[in-house]
Amino acid sequence: MKMAGPTGASGPDLAGADRVNIGFIVLIVAVATIGGFMFGYDSGVINGTQDGLESAFNLSALGTGFNVGAILLGCAVGAFIAGRLADLIGRRTVMLLAAVAFIISAIWAGAADTSTHFIIARFIGGLGVGAASVLAPAYISEVTPAAIRGRLSSIQQIMIIIGLTGAFVANYALAATAGGSTAEFWMGFPAWRWMFWMQVIPAGIYLIALLFIPESPRYLVVKGRDAEAEVVLSKLFGAGAGARKVAEIRASLARDHKPKFSDLLHPTTRKIQPIVWAGLILAVFQQLVGINIVFYYGAVLWQSVGFSENDALQINILSGVLSIAACLFAIAVIDKIGRKPLLLIGSAGMAVTLAVMAWCFSRATMLDGALHLDDQTGMIALIAANAYVVFFNLSWGPVMWVMLGEMFPNQMRGSALAVAGFAQWIANFGISVSFPPMAASLGLTITYGFYAASAVVSFFLVSSLIKETKGRELEDMTG
Repeated sequence: MKMAGPTGASGPDLAGADRVNIGFIVLIVAVATIGGFMFGYDSGVINGTQDGLESAFNLSALGTGFNVGAILLGCAVGAFIAGRLADLIGRRTVMLLAAVAFIISAIWAGAADTSTHFIIARFIGGLGVGAASVLAPAYISEVTPAAIRGRLSSIQQIMIIIGLTGAFVANYALAATAGGSTAEFWMGFPAWRWMFWMQVIPAGIYLIALLFIPESPRYLVVKGRDAEAEVVLSKLFGAGAGARKVAEIRASLARDHKPKFSDLLHPTTRKIQPIVWAGLILAVFQQLVGINIVFYYGAVLWQSVGFSENDALQINILSGVLSIAACLFAIAVIDKIGRKPLLLIGSAGMAVTLAVMAWCFSRATMLDGALHLDDQTGMIALIAANAYVVFFNLSWGPVMWVMLGEMFPNQMRGSALAVAGFAQWIANFGISVSFPPMAASLGLTITYGFYAASAVVSFFLVSSLIKETKGRELEDMTG
């Protein structure tokens, strides 16, 4: 996927001569990031449905992990193919297909009568999540000025968290109204099935809203549709700017050869280029710190140490609200203090809070065959868990997606995004599927100790290998 800023050789700047149409830019960014909302909702809806899944499909711990993680295999595939498909049929068209995948997945997952059908349904949803996860940041980078690109790209993470929180709220409301996630609800179906069917509403809104935003101007120029690209660019950056920017994009395209995966290798040594390794580190370690254990298994985790289902679902909502606040902070400062400092702050904060959680779980006792924390330790664990969520969402949550959308040179951006996105989702799958058996066999102390150690390692990797991208045009990125 050959992605660059909408001006090709010299991306727009707010201080430039062009009259940037901020209102229109914000509008199309808002629509594009509904994909982030669906990303979050489709990921978070599983949190609170595990009791229903285990009861309906008679699942083991590993089986539960695989049913929870099935969406992530679809995410990996969707992220890997979305870039090339977007080059063939357009960014917006692929996002439309993702919206259709969300709708199909929601209906089928709620109606699934076997674990196999459920896994297939969630895989289809994952295709949509994976595509949206890489295309929304890329699309945003192609229609926004460099001076505010970090802030606007960060909206994707806020929408992901809003989607997660929306799923938590919907799950809580359904379970509370029905009397439990496995209790009978509307039309004789249990509440956990309605948790999936509720996704049809935001997915339908996403599908309709996408019809009202333009295609990426860079894609239009690549396809020889210069007149259409000029209209879009004129709306984005002012009358009279369209023709000049089309010429700049075409000039930048003339300098490049057709992108291929071999661009990821150094031309002489034929080894993977350092910038690609940097992207893979960001992608993989965002998952190795265990954030999605909180988002996917939060309800089960808190119930396992003595909280009721109702309390556990309320804790999920609290985590979501704090995550949104942390993302808003990141948006406010990311274009001021930079990407790398936020990553370092996040790594240090997560290492400490995860270590505290591991210590708390080491003090758990068995009560009636289940783990139990005393009131004081339980409160410390709860505070540490929410502090951990805050540190993640003011750093690695939004910053990884911002950097993956902008850190690679134009020539390799599509290929590098495909590989990094694939690695991110595979790591997500590995962490998510491994959590139930790890927690059962090794215990929560060792499991969270591993996530804490990963946060420590991430600090030193970022310190030595990650380069700052604040304020740099996409055309200035080098390997």
